[in-house]
Amino acid sequence: MMSKYLAIDTAELVERNGEHTAREITQQPDVWLRTAEQIKQQRAELDDWLTPLLDRQNLRVILTGAGTSAYVGNTLAPYLTQAMARRIEAISTTDLVSNPQEYLLRRVPTLLISYARSGNSPESVGAYDLANQCVDECYHLVITCNRDGELATRARNNDNSYSLLMLEETLDQSFAMTSSFTAMLVSTLEIFAPRAGQLERLAEVTRAFLETQLDSTRALAARNFRRVVFLGAGGLKGIATEAALKMLELTAGKVGCYAESPLGFRHGPKSMLDDATLVVLFQSNDAYCRRYDDDLYEELRREGTTEWVVCPADSVDTAGLADAWLALHYIAFAQLLAFYKSLELGITPDNPCPTGEVNRVVQGVTIHPYTAECAN
Repeated sequence: MMSKYLAIDTAELVERNGEHTAREITQQPDVWLRTAEQIKQQRAELDDWLTPLLDRQNLRVILTGAGTSAYVGNTLAPYLTQAMARRIEAISTTDLVSNPQEYLLRRVPTLLISYARSGNSPESVGAYDLANQCVDECYHLVITCNRDGELATRARNNDNSYSLLMLEETLDQSFAMTSSFTAMLVSTLEIFAPRAGQLERLAEVTRAFLETQLDSTRALAARNFRRVVFLGAGGLKGIATEAALKMLELTAGKVGCYAESPLGFRHGPKSMLDDATLVVLFQSNDAYCRRYDDDLYEELRREGTTEWVVCPADSVDTAGLADAWLALHYIAFAQLLAFYKSLELGITPDNPCPTGEVNRVVQGVTIHPYTAECAN
Protein backbone atom coordinates (compact mmCIF):
# COMPACT_ATOMS: atom_id res chain seq x y z
CA MET A 1 0.00 0.00 0.00
CA MET A 2 1.25 3.45 -0.84
CA SER A 3 2.02 5.59 2.19
CA LYS A 4 0.58 8.62 0.40
CA TYR A 5 -1.96 9.47 -2.26
CA LEU A 6 -2.11 12.98 -3.73
CA ALA A 7 0.59 14.08 -1.26
CA ILE A 8 -1.54 13.14 1.77
CA ASP A 9 -0.62 10.37 4.20
CA THR A 10 -2.83 7.33 3.90
CA ALA A 11 -3.60 7.44 7.61
CA GLU A 12 -4.96 10.96 7.27
CA LEU A 13 -6.97 9.99 4.20
CA VAL A 14 -8.53 7.10 6.09
CA GLU A 15 -9.36 9.37 9.01
CA ARG A 16 -10.95 11.94 6.69
CA ASN A 17 -12.78 9.26 4.67
CA GLY A 18 -11.03 10.10 1.42
CA GLU A 19 -8.66 7.21 0.74
CA HIS A 20 -10.74 5.58 -2.02
CA THR A 21 -11.22 8.83 -3.94
CA ALA A 22 -7.54 9.74 -3.69
CA ARG A 23 -6.39 6.31 -4.83
CA GLU A 24 -8.88 6.16 -7.69
CA ILE A 25 -7.79 9.55 -9.01
CA THR A 26 -4.11 8.63 -8.71
CA GLN A 27 -4.37 5.28 -10.51
CA GLN A 28 -5.83 6.67 -13.72
CA PRO A 29 -2.77 6.95 -16.02
CA ASP A 30 -1.88 3.32 -15.30
CA VAL A 31 -5.49 2.23 -15.66
CA TRP A 32 -5.72 3.92 -19.06
CA LEU A 33 -2.71 2.04 -20.43
CA ARG A 34 -3.94 -1.27 -19.05
CA THR A 35 -7.42 -0.62 -20.46
CA ALA A 36 -5.92 -0.17 -23.91
CA GLU A 37 -4.07 -3.47 -23.52
CA GLN A 38 -7.31 -5.14 -22.50
CA ILE A 39 -9.04 -3.84 -25.65
CA LYS A 40 -6.11 -5.07 -27.74
CA GLN A 41 -6.50 -8.55 -26.28
CA GLN A 42 -10.24 -8.57 -27.03
CA ARG A 43 -9.94 -6.84 -30.41
CA ALA A 44 -10.65 -9.90 -32.57
CA GLU A 45 -13.76 -10.82 -30.60
CA LEU A 46 -14.99 -7.21 -30.55
CA ASP A 47 -14.44 -6.85 -34.30
CA ASP A 48 -16.29 -10.08 -35.03
CA TRP A 49 -19.32 -8.68 -33.19
CA LEU A 50 -19.12 -5.03 -34.24
CA THR A 51 -17.95 -5.09 -37.84
CA PRO A 52 -21.13 -6.57 -39.38
CA LEU A 53 -23.16 -3.94 -37.53
CA LEU A 54 -20.97 -0.98 -38.46
CA ASP A 55 -20.90 -2.09 -42.10
CA ARG A 56 -24.59 -1.19 -42.22
CA GLN A 57 -24.91 2.41 -43.37
CA ASN A 58 -28.37 2.77 -41.85
CA LEU A 59 -27.27 1.71 -38.36
CA ARG A 60 -28.04 4.31 -35.73
CA VAL A 61 -25.47 4.57 -32.91
CA ILE A 62 -26.51 6.00 -29.53
CA LEU A 63 -24.15 6.54 -26.58
CA THR A 64 -26.06 6.44 -23.31
CA GLY A 65 -25.71 6.47 -19.54
CA ALA A 66 -26.96 8.35 -16.49
CA GLY A 67 -25.17 11.22 -14.78
CA THR A 68 -21.40 10.88 -15.14
CA SER A 69 -21.86 7.88 -17.43
CA ALA A 70 -23.93 10.02 -19.80
CA TYR A 71 -21.06 12.49 -20.08
CA VAL A 72 -18.87 9.82 -21.66
CA GLY A 73 -21.19 10.01 -24.64
CA ASN A 74 -21.44 13.80 -24.58
CA THR A 75 -17.65 14.05 -24.65
CA LEU A 76 -17.09 11.51 -27.41
CA ALA A 77 -20.02 11.92 -29.81
CA PRO A 78 -18.56 14.89 -31.76
CA TYR A 79 -15.14 13.25 -32.10
CA LEU A 80 -16.49 9.83 -33.08
CA THR A 81 -18.84 11.38 -35.62
CA GLN A 82 -15.81 12.71 -37.49
CA ALA A 83 -13.52 9.74 -36.87
CA MET A 84 -16.10 7.18 -37.98
CA ALA A 85 -17.68 9.36 -40.70
CA ARG A 86 -21.16 8.62 -39.40
CA ARG A 87 -23.60 10.29 -37.05
CA ILE A 88 -23.03 9.31 -33.42
CA GLU A 89 -25.65 10.50 -30.93
CA ALA A 90 -25.40 11.00 -27.18
CA ILE A 91 -28.75 10.54 -25.40
CA SER A 92 -28.85 9.93 -21.65
CA THR A 93 -30.75 6.99 -20.17
CA THR A 94 -32.66 9.50 -18.06
CA ASP A 95 -34.07 10.93 -21.31
CA LEU A 96 -34.62 7.58 -22.98
CA VAL A 97 -36.53 6.18 -20.02
CA SER A 98 -38.86 9.14 -19.51
CA ASN A 99 -39.47 9.86 -23.21
CA PRO A 100 -38.79 6.77 -25.34
CA GLN A 101 -41.32 7.87 -27.96
CA GLU A 102 -39.24 10.99 -28.66
CA TYR A 103 -35.88 9.28 -29.03
CA LEU A 104 -36.28 5.70 -30.23
CA LEU A 105 -37.19 4.78 -33.82
CA ARG A 106 -38.84 1.41 -34.28
CA ARG A 107 -37.79 0.78 -37.90
CA VAL A 108 -34.22 2.05 -37.65
CA PRO A 109 -31.59 -0.55 -36.67
CA THR A 110 -29.88 0.76 -33.55
CA LEU A 111 -26.70 0.06 -31.61
CA LEU A 112 -27.11 1.28 -28.04
CA ILE A 113 -23.75 1.70 -26.30
CA SER A 114 -24.46 1.81 -22.57
CA TYR A 115 -21.99 3.10 -19.98
CA ALA A 116 -22.38 2.19 -16.32
CA ARG A 117 -20.16 1.90 -13.28
CA SER A 118 -22.41 -0.45 -11.32
CA GLY A 119 -24.92 -1.35 -14.02
CA ASN A 120 -27.61 -1.40 -11.34
CA SER A 121 -29.17 2.03 -11.70
CA PRO A 122 -32.86 1.81 -12.63
CA GLU A 123 -32.42 3.98 -15.72
CA SER A 124 -29.54 1.88 -17.09
CA VAL A 125 -31.59 -1.29 -16.97
CA GLY A 126 -34.76 0.53 -18.02
CA ALA A 127 -33.14 2.00 -21.14
CA TYR A 128 -31.80 -1.41 -22.15
CA ASP A 129 -35.25 -2.98 -21.85
CA LEU A 130 -37.09 -0.09 -23.51
CA ALA A 131 -34.73 -0.12 -26.49
CA ASN A 132 -35.48 -3.81 -27.01
CA GLN A 133 -39.18 -3.07 -26.69
CA CYS A 134 -39.29 -0.03 -28.96
CA VAL A 135 -36.76 -0.89 -31.69
CA ASP A 136 -37.38 -3.86 -33.97
CA GLU A 137 -33.68 -4.49 -34.50
CA CYS A 138 -31.68 -3.39 -31.49
CA TYR A 139 -28.12 -4.27 -30.45
CA HIS A 140 -26.31 -3.46 -27.22
CA LEU A 141 -22.67 -2.86 -26.39
CA VAL A 142 -22.56 -2.65 -22.61
CA ILE A 143 -19.42 -1.06 -21.20
CA THR A 144 -19.45 -1.46 -17.44
CA CYS A 145 -17.17 -1.81 -14.43
CA ASN A 146 -19.29 -4.36 -12.58
CA ARG A 147 -19.41 -7.93 -13.84
CA ASP A 148 -22.15 -8.72 -11.33
CA GLY A 149 -24.33 -5.74 -12.23
CA GLU A 150 -27.79 -6.16 -13.71
CA LEU A 151 -26.75 -4.56 -17.00
CA ALA A 152 -23.78 -6.91 -17.48
CA THR A 153 -25.97 -9.87 -16.59
CA ARG A 154 -28.59 -8.89 -19.16
CA ALA A 155 -25.94 -8.43 -21.84
CA ARG A 156 -24.37 -11.83 -21.13
CA ASN A 157 -27.73 -13.55 -21.43
CA ASN A 158 -28.92 -11.98 -24.70
CA ASP A 159 -27.67 -12.75 -28.21
CA ASN A 160 -28.13 -9.13 -29.34
CA SER A 161 -25.64 -7.87 -26.74
CA TYR A 162 -21.92 -7.74 -26.00
CA SER A 163 -20.67 -7.07 -22.47
CA LEU A 164 -17.30 -5.35 -22.16
CA LEU A 165 -16.03 -5.35 -18.57
CA MET A 166 -13.56 -2.76 -17.40
CA LEU A 167 -10.67 -3.61 -15.09
CA GLU A 168 -11.74 -4.63 -11.61
CA GLU A 169 -10.15 -1.59 -9.92
CA THR A 170 -12.29 0.79 -12.00
CA LEU A 171 -15.36 -0.20 -10.00
CA ASP A 172 -14.81 2.87 -7.84
CA GLN A 173 -15.46 2.37 -4.16
CA SER A 174 -15.84 6.10 -3.64
CA PHE A 175 -19.10 7.97 -4.10
CA ALA A 176 -17.93 9.95 -7.13
CA MET A 177 -17.04 8.28 -10.42
CA THR A 178 -13.43 8.98 -11.36
CA SER A 179 -11.41 6.10 -12.84
CA SER A 180 -14.64 4.36 -13.92
CA PHE A 181 -15.53 7.38 -16.07
CA THR A 182 -12.14 7.73 -17.69
CA ALA A 183 -11.66 3.99 -18.26
CA MET A 184 -14.97 3.77 -20.13
CA LEU A 185 -13.98 6.80 -22.20
CA VAL A 186 -10.57 5.33 -23.04
CA SER A 187 -12.07 1.96 -23.96
CA THR A 188 -14.48 3.61 -26.42
CA LEU A 189 -11.71 5.59 -28.09
CA GLU A 190 -9.55 2.47 -28.36
CA ILE A 191 -12.40 0.47 -29.89
CA PHE A 192 -13.77 2.97 -32.39
CA ALA A 193 -11.07 5.58 -33.04
CA PRO A 194 -7.60 4.47 -31.88
CA ARG A 195 -4.89 6.96 -32.72
CA ALA A 196 -1.22 6.10 -32.48
CA GLY A 197 0.65 7.76 -29.67
CA GLN A 198 -2.29 9.62 -28.16
CA LEU A 199 -2.85 7.38 -25.15
CA GLU A 200 0.83 7.15 -24.27
CA ARG A 201 1.18 10.94 -24.52
CA LEU A 202 -1.96 11.43 -22.43
CA ALA A 203 -0.69 9.11 -19.68
CA GLU A 204 2.67 10.90 -19.67
CA VAL A 205 1.06 14.35 -19.39
CA THR A 206 -1.36 13.38 -16.64
CA ARG A 207 1.24 11.46 -14.65
CA ALA A 208 3.49 14.53 -14.76
CA PHE A 209 0.61 16.69 -13.62
CA LEU A 210 -0.12 14.39 -10.67
CA GLU A 211 3.55 14.48 -9.71
CA THR A 212 4.25 18.21 -10.06
CA GLN A 213 1.00 20.17 -9.72
CA LEU A 214 -0.51 18.86 -6.49
CA ASP A 215 0.55 21.83 -4.36
CA SER A 216 -0.65 24.42 -6.85
CA THR A 217 -4.00 22.67 -7.30
CA ARG A 218 -4.49 22.38 -3.55
CA ALA A 219 -3.66 26.08 -3.17
CA LEU A 220 -6.26 26.87 -5.82
CA ALA A 221 -8.85 24.79 -3.96
CA ALA A 222 -8.07 26.74 -0.78
CA ARG A 223 -9.19 30.01 -2.35
CA ASN A 224 -12.49 31.37 -1.10
CA PHE A 225 -14.60 30.80 -4.20
CA ARG A 226 -18.29 29.99 -3.79
CA ARG A 227 -18.93 28.74 -7.30
CA VAL A 228 -17.06 27.47 -10.34
CA VAL A 229 -17.76 27.92 -14.04
CA PHE A 230 -16.29 25.22 -16.29
CA LEU A 231 -16.05 26.09 -19.99
CA GLY A 232 -15.26 23.88 -22.97
CA ALA A 233 -16.24 23.69 -26.63
CA GLY A 234 -17.28 20.69 -28.71
CA GLY A 235 -16.65 17.46 -26.84
CA LEU A 236 -14.89 19.46 -24.13
CA LYS A 237 -18.28 20.84 -23.15
CA GLY A 238 -19.12 17.29 -22.05
CA ILE A 239 -16.00 17.33 -19.88
CA ALA A 240 -16.97 20.75 -18.52
CA THR A 241 -20.34 19.31 -17.52
CA GLU A 242 -18.71 16.33 -15.82
CA ALA A 243 -16.23 18.63 -14.07
CA ALA A 244 -19.11 20.70 -12.70
CA LEU A 245 -20.80 17.54 -11.42
CA LYS A 246 -17.61 16.35 -9.71
CA MET A 247 -17.24 19.64 -7.85
CA LEU A 248 -20.91 19.62 -6.92
CA GLU A 249 -20.81 16.02 -5.69
CA LEU A 250 -17.57 16.15 -3.73
CA THR A 251 -18.49 19.42 -2.01
CA ALA A 252 -22.01 18.17 -1.19
CA GLY A 253 -23.48 21.07 -3.13
CA LYS A 254 -21.69 23.74 -1.10
CA VAL A 255 -19.92 25.05 -4.21
CA GLY A 256 -22.29 26.10 -6.98
CA CYS A 257 -21.27 24.94 -10.45
CA TYR A 258 -22.09 25.78 -14.04
CA ALA A 259 -20.90 24.42 -17.39
CA GLU A 260 -21.12 26.02 -20.83
CA SER A 261 -19.17 26.56 -24.03
CA PRO A 262 -16.94 29.65 -24.25
CA LEU A 263 -19.18 31.18 -26.91
CA GLY A 264 -22.38 30.21 -25.12
CA PHE A 265 -21.16 31.73 -21.87
CA ARG A 266 -21.55 35.25 -23.23
CA HIS A 267 -25.24 34.70 -23.90
CA GLY A 268 -26.47 35.44 -20.39
CA PRO A 269 -24.55 33.11 -18.06
CA LYS A 270 -21.60 35.50 -17.94
CA SER A 271 -23.72 37.68 -15.64
CA MET A 272 -23.02 35.23 -12.81
CA LEU A 273 -19.37 36.29 -12.56
CA ASP A 274 -18.22 38.03 -9.39
CA ASP A 275 -15.14 38.08 -7.19
CA ALA A 276 -16.11 34.76 -5.59
CA THR A 277 -16.40 32.83 -8.88
CA LEU A 278 -13.63 30.65 -10.28
CA VAL A 279 -13.55 30.18 -14.07
CA VAL A 280 -11.87 27.05 -15.44
CA LEU A 281 -11.34 27.19 -19.20
CA PHE A 282 -10.67 23.87 -20.92
CA GLN A 283 -8.86 25.19 -23.99
CA SER A 284 -9.09 23.24 -27.23
CA ASN A 285 -6.02 22.00 -29.11
CA ASP A 286 -7.84 22.61 -32.38
CA ALA A 287 -6.32 25.79 -33.84
CA TYR A 288 -9.62 27.22 -35.08
CA CYS A 289 -11.61 26.46 -31.92
CA ARG A 290 -8.76 27.76 -29.76
CA ARG A 291 -9.24 31.25 -31.19
CA TYR A 292 -12.62 31.50 -29.49
CA ASP A 293 -11.21 30.15 -26.22
CA ASP A 294 -8.43 32.73 -26.32
CA ASP A 295 -10.86 35.52 -27.14
CA LEU A 296 -12.91 34.79 -24.06
CA TYR A 297 -9.85 34.38 -21.88
CA GLU A 298 -8.53 37.78 -22.90
CA GLU A 299 -11.96 39.32 -22.39
CA LEU A 300 -12.28 37.93 -18.87
CA ARG A 301 -8.79 39.06 -17.93
CA ARG A 302 -9.43 42.52 -19.37
CA GLU A 303 -12.76 43.00 -17.61
CA GLY A 304 -11.47 41.73 -14.26
CA THR A 305 -14.88 40.77 -12.85
CA THR A 306 -13.11 37.79 -11.33
CA GLU A 307 -9.38 37.43 -10.83
CA TRP A 308 -9.63 33.65 -10.86
CA VAL A 309 -9.46 32.45 -14.47
CA VAL A 310 -7.57 29.15 -14.77
CA CYS A 311 -6.47 27.25 -17.88
CA PRO A 312 -5.31 23.74 -16.87
CA ALA A 313 -3.40 23.35 -20.14
CA ASP A 314 -0.96 26.00 -18.92
CA SER A 315 0.52 23.76 -16.23
CA VAL A 316 1.79 20.95 -18.49
CA ASP A 317 2.71 20.46 -22.15
CA THR A 318 -0.41 19.15 -23.92
CA ALA A 319 0.84 19.74 -27.48
CA GLY A 320 -0.19 17.04 -29.91
CA LEU A 321 -3.19 15.75 -27.99
CA ALA A 322 -6.50 15.67 -29.83
CA ASP A 323 -9.35 17.14 -27.79
CA ALA A 324 -11.00 13.77 -27.12
CA TRP A 325 -7.78 12.58 -25.45
CA LEU A 326 -6.98 15.93 -23.88
CA ALA A 327 -10.40 15.69 -22.22
CA LEU A 328 -9.06 12.92 -19.98
CA HIS A 329 -6.29 15.13 -18.65
CA TYR A 330 -8.74 17.96 -18.04
CA ILE A 331 -11.11 15.78 -16.03
CA ALA A 332 -8.22 14.50 -13.91
CA PHE A 333 -7.47 18.13 -13.03
CA ALA A 334 -11.15 18.76 -12.21
CA GLN A 335 -11.34 15.63 -10.04
CA LEU A 336 -8.27 16.71 -8.11
CA LEU A 337 -9.57 20.25 -7.63
CA ALA A 338 -12.90 18.93 -6.35
CA PHE A 339 -11.18 16.45 -4.03
CA TYR A 340 -9.02 19.14 -2.44
CA LYS A 341 -11.99 21.52 -2.15
CA SER A 342 -13.95 18.78 -0.41
CA LEU A 343 -11.21 18.40 2.19
CA GLU A 344 -10.91 22.18 2.51
CA LEU A 345 -14.60 22.37 3.42
CA GLY A 346 -14.34 19.55 5.95
CA ILE A 347 -16.38 17.15 3.82
CA THR A 348 -15.60 13.42 3.51
CA PRO A 349 -14.83 12.77 -0.20
CA ASP A 350 -15.57 9.05 -0.15
CA ASN A 351 -19.08 9.75 1.13
CA PRO A 352 -19.85 13.47 0.82
CA CYS A 353 -23.56 12.98 1.57
CA PRO A 354 -23.67 10.60 4.57
CA THR A 355 -27.30 11.50 5.33
CA GLY A 356 -28.33 9.66 2.16
CA GLU A 357 -30.19 12.26 0.07
CA VAL A 358 -27.85 11.33 -2.79
CA ASN A 359 -26.50 7.79 -3.15
CA ARG A 360 -23.64 6.07 -4.93
CA VAL A 361 -26.19 4.09 -6.96
CA VAL A 362 -29.33 6.11 -7.55
CA GLN A 363 -32.34 5.06 -5.49
CA GLY A 364 -36.02 5.90 -5.42
CA VAL A 365 -36.64 5.66 -9.19
CA THR A 366 -39.66 3.66 -10.33
CA ILE A 367 -39.50 2.41 -13.92
CA HIS A 368 -43.09 2.49 -15.15
CA PRO A 369 -44.35 0.04 -17.79
CA TYR A 370 -44.39 1.56 -21.28
CA THR A 371 -47.28 0.59 -23.51
CA ALA A 372 -47.49 3.33 -26.15
CA GLU A 373 -46.09 2.88 -29.65
CA CYS A 374 -42.60 4.28 -30.19
CA ALA A 375 -41.92 6.56 -33.14
CA ASN A 376 -41.64 5.12 -36.63
